[in-house]
Amino acid sequence: MTRQQLPPQIKKITLADKSIRYQLITDVGADPDTGKRRQVRRRFERLEDAKNALTEISGKVARNDFVPRRAFTVEDLCADWLTSLHGLRATTIAGYEYDLAPLREIHGALPAQRLTRRHIDDLVTDLSAGGTKTAKGHVRKPWAARSLNRTIDTAAMVLEYGVERRLIGSNVAEKVKRLSKPRKEMSTYIPDEVAKVLKAADADRDGHLWYLALSGLRRGEIAGLRWSDIDQSEKTLTIRISRVAAAGKAVENAPKTNASSRILPLDDGLAAVLRAARRRQAEERLALGAAYGVGDYVACDEAGRPYHPDTLSKRWSNLIHGAGIRHINLHSARHTCGTTLHLRGVPLSVVAAWLGHADASVTARIYAHSQPDALKAASVTLGAVVTSTVTPIGTAAETNWAPTTCSAAQSLSTGRARRDSNPQPSDP
Repeated sequence: MTRQQLPPQIKKITLADKSIRYQLITDVGADPDTGKRRQVRRRFERLEDAKNALTEISGKVARNDFVPRRAFTVEDLCADWLTSLHGLRATTIAGYEYDLAPLREIHGALPAQRLTRRHIDDLVTDLSAGGTKTAKGHVRKPWAARSLNRTIDTAAMVLEYGVERRLIGSNVAEKVKRLSKPRKEMSTYIPDEVAKVLKAADADRDGHLWYLALSGLRRGEIAGLRWSDIDQSEKTLTIRISRVAAAGKAVENAPKTNASSRILPLDDGLAAVLRAARRRQAEERLALGAAYGVGDYVACDEAGRPYHPDTLSKRWSNLIHGAGIRHINLHSARHTCGTTLHLRGVPLSVVAAWLGHADASVTARIYAHSQPDALKAASVTLGAVVTSTVTPIGTAAETNWAPTTCSAAQSLSTGRARRDSNPQPSDP
């Protein structure tokens, strides 16, 4: 019988218990970090398995995509990737950390090279169902498609980083199927509801903040606004700082885009509301004396301490619930402004500039919805043209639909006039 010729990288060995093993030792090139020679050593029970492994490893080495086995965990990889993100805002980093938290908590101890697509798929299934626990022991509610997709996308970025660094062989999250996001109908206030909110705001210490929200400012823009940004002589308000939540803390940055940094005109009513709020804060400063805080923030407590952005959302909800008004979140107050301008015929480019959108197409996509009253008006117009045999084209049914151009501040003034004809406070 002819003795089988073994490849030079494979050696037949006999163990102490007389069993046979096939040991593979092959060069896999120099370590990219140290430049030292690297070898792979593995043992197999069958010669066929050893030959297959040699073929696979040799092919990867030839293609320059061989990744050696390392004691590098999923947690190590996530931490390294986060450290490699230079020049990003704290809010962006905090968002990535939030997205990766379930992966790190559940699979953090797993060697990164052993992470499979099944691990990612199962994680998505568990998060979608709800019931997973955070590092602090809190039980998560079911995650929506948007949050799940962010987790998949962020995991894919981490694994791609691992592939680039030759720490893992493939990006197993890259082809995980993203979830379709159901279209979420935007919730906004109609003019009568705006009037009710403003009436409640007039009796609230922080009422001026809700005027600003309904004037289209983002939560972070309200939280970061200083009195020095408001010019009563020129009747302008300048957006230059955004105060946002990141990992539980309030962080201040310049707005993300040039469009977000903007100067908005103030109508007489809103200017008067802001003057009254500043007088009230001046009285609080006088009462507290040296104990009063920085005091330059438009959104601050009675001691002059600036509000955390999350506090604004809570105070808004308290106002709405206390007044018995249909609840929408604080950001939807901004959408109410955009919707009001859109339905009153203000050009989308102007709405985009007012809201600080970099692209008017974003504005068009967001506000391509209509409120019930607007749909009714459209129905009347359509009926006059298509179905009516009585009302001729060109009568009041059509002309009532004609758009009027107005500013956001003027729209709020309309709401104020509807509920209260009393004049606003004058300058001291």
